[in-house]
Amino acid sequence: MTNNDETRPVARPLALITGVGRTVGIGAGIARQLAASGWDIACTYWTPYDRRMAWGAESGATEAITEELAAHGAATAAIEADLMDPDAPSRVYDETERLLGPVTALVMCHAESVDSGLLDTTLESFDRHFAVNARATWLLIREYGLRFRATPGTGRIVALTSDHTVGNLPYGASKGALDRITLAAAHELAHLGVTANVINPGPVDTGWMSPEAREGLAGATPLGRLGTPRDTAHLVDFLCSPQGQWVNGQLLMSNGGLG
Repeated sequence: MTNNDETRPVARPLALITGVGRTVGIGAGIARQLAASGWDIACTYWTPYDRRMAWGAESGATEAITEELAAHGAATAAIEADLMDPDAPSRVYDETERLLGPVTALVMCHAESVDSGLLDTTLESFDRHFAVNARATWLLIREYGLRFRATPGTGRIVALTSDHTVGNLPYGASKGALDRITLAAAHELAHLGVTANVINPGPVDTGWMSPEAREGLAGATPLGRLGTPRDTAHLVDFLCSPQGQWVNGQLLMSNGGLG
């Protein structure tokens, strides 16, 4: 006699990961790791942002990432979304739920990051940074809390931050706001059994570093190397696992001991 419970495939939980626009990015690294650990993956990307940055848009990136995730057995959905639009987070959740179902883990890797300082930051740039890095983070977490339907104790929120401020004022300031918004969720969503943590991965070279910066930053870490997307992905994977449940409401430095 066959035990249907033993033969029925175990449902994979779903992670929504924002900012998965390039194959070399931290978001893509996290998506690969979670897919390998048994998660289905919905991800957002916004090509116009990459297009106006020094590294440029990567042709075929979304398709390549999706194929890699599918090779790990993950059901996938890639959603183009401008997170400066206040309606984008709810639309992202609508599309994710329509295509794949309810979200168990929210991992936020999206960012607006254009260097400027105290004296040369424009109002437009300041507002854009806070709209993407802070407001969208709040709206994504709000949608997550309102729609959460997974088993209590399994929910996870993880956001990536930075402590860079000098010469990068709007980015650093808006990431500081992201920290507080995310850490508040550890307490305000406690009734759902959800944990919320922030990771500062330190400098990870995903195509934005000059050779001089790469050498200097590598030399400032005890291990003499730069961080990689995989380094961050391993920590996110742990936080999203059952073993990571007791780590909650923390801002975690995962920068190789950068001095």
